[in-house]
Amino acid sequence: MHVLNEDTRWKPCPWSTKHGSSCYIQGTLQSPNVRERRAPLSQPLASLTGNALRTQRPVATPPTNNPAPPTITPRPELAGSTVRAAPTGGGARKHVQASRRRRRPGMVRWVRVRSPPVLESKLLCLSLLYLLTTLPLALYVSFSDPGRRCPRLQLPFFASRASPAKTALFEYPPGYGEHKHALPVTRALCSSAVAFAGLHLSVVLDEQHPSHYKTALEEINGLCRNLSASASRSPALRYQSGRRDTFAGNLSTEKRRSFFSHSDNQVEVPCGFFKEFSVPEADRLAMEKCRGVVVASAILNDYDKIRQPMGLGAGTLATACFFMFIDDATRRVLARHGILTVAQGARRGGGATVGAWRVVTLRAGELPYESPAMNGVVAKHLLHRLFPNARFSVWVDAKMQLTADPMLLVHALLVGRGADMAVSRHPFNVHTVEEAVATARWHKWGDVEAVRAQMETYCANGLQPWSPSKLPYPSDVPDTAIIIRRHGLASDLFSCLLFNELEAFNPRDQLAFAYVRDQMSPRVSINMFEVEVFEHIAVEYRHNLKPDGRGGGKQGVTRMTSSRDITGSSCERYLLKMWGESTE
Repeated sequence: MHVLNEDTRWKPCPWSTKHGSSCYIQGTLQSPNVRERRAPLSQPLASLTGNALRTQRPVATPPTNNPAPPTITPRPELAGSTVRAAPTGGGARKHVQASRRRRRPGMVRWVRVRSPPVLESKLLCLSLLYLLTTLPLALYVSFSDPGRRCPRLQLPFFASRASPAKTALFEYPPGYGEHKHALPVTRALCSSAVAFAGLHLSVVLDEQHPSHYKTALEEINGLCRNLSASASRSPALRYQSGRRDTFAGNLSTEKRRSFFSHSDNQVEVPCGFFKEFSVPEADRLAMEKCRGVVVASAILNDYDKIRQPMGLGAGTLATACFFMFIDDATRRVLARHGILTVAQGARRGGGATVGAWRVVTLRAGELPYESPAMNGVVAKHLLHRLFPNARFSVWVDAKMQLTADPMLLVHALLVGRGADMAVSRHPFNVHTVEEAVATARWHKWGDVEAVRAQMETYCANGLQPWSPSKLPYPSDVPDTAIIIRRHGLASDLFSCLLFNELEAFNPRDQLAFAYVRDQMSPRVSINMFEVEVFEHIAVEYRHNLKPDGRGGGKQGVTRMTSSRDITGSSCERYLLKMWGESTE
């Protein structure tokens, strides 16, 4: 069947279309391909019968938006069937276009694929980049040995011939982890010179600069002989003895201050040991035989790990004494790792050794304080009493590992400056109250109200903030992780007075440091060297963590203080002067 168009030409009607029985007039007079002039059928064809076919010519009408479709004659075989109406308007055009696209053979369809939304997040991409960048560095720092990083660089500093001092002092079991969790510092390479008190002197082994080490060793040995001879004739300081309720006597503020001015050597000074500080007899005899330089440390309550000193000269182990004080809790951990055994206790007349250290075990029931921190302070500040014949001492906190020879440290930081003590200044704080605030803020001591009372007491008794008038002391706050001392009148008196303050308040020795230093007489000469020197001579490690997630020395309970204004406080003038608001 054909349909007659306006141009009197017959064209086939697309009865084969897939859109039901609808029929479209696809021909036009002028342009058969212009879609705007196509007119779809909108009237349904229903119930047509008969074999006669009628042909109607469409009536010409003006163009409208929805022109009426022309009438067509259906095919005879559609008689009696129902024909659905075709869509009209724009829907019809889309209908035709879609059908044509589906009927095109070999047509290529383009599919647009979008990336997952999670990959379009800039924050996620930056986070992944940061993770991939920092993770390898973190793994390297965590699992590498800080003490062996410089040899890996193959610097000339380590290219000298081998010697017994450069071999490993002790082989630790793999599970002990003595070199884990070192704190990062801004140190230069190991071959860089270290500024010791304004004098650039490289801390090197004797093979690199034998003259430096030999000179230091000979000079220190000579000083030890001279000091021993003079001390045998006249002791530097006399100490009170007897038995009291506490290890230091529990003295009042007025009583403690009465010993700050020491002009008569016949006056006995309270300096602890009013209760027993039990040391095994074999170890006590060994401590009395130490007549030169003693290097000491302490690990109580398994707070740290035993680490061997590095960079020792060939004659240091034969000249200096190395003592490590531990308690029963620490000894059990060392025994569990196989580091300290019962058989080792039979060496040296009952003393055990771990590498360079002679280990002295303090029995739990015989310690003077319940606090491990206070028991550690006894060994830290009263070395001149534990080692009465030693002339120099180097205290090293157990969190530190020496990377320089202690003989060179004594010579460069103490003897070379003519000082009684050498200690690093604090890297951040300058004023005592600043350190007190940091102590409370970071929970370095649990009783915050006691810290406030300590500062109130010191301010009421003359404590002043640091100012240029206190020079040559460059700061009021030290870092006492490493203390180098010349045992004598001034340094021994300072240590005794400082220890009395620590028992009266708390073991935070940085809080009482300037208070004792500025008011004692005779004055003590202290070389407070730069922080960069401190970072070159030692490596700092994190403390051990306990099963409850806390460090071994952190206080369990923190008592917070009430908040009140400084008006009326004994530290009001101190704070105003520290802030630069004082009118005086």
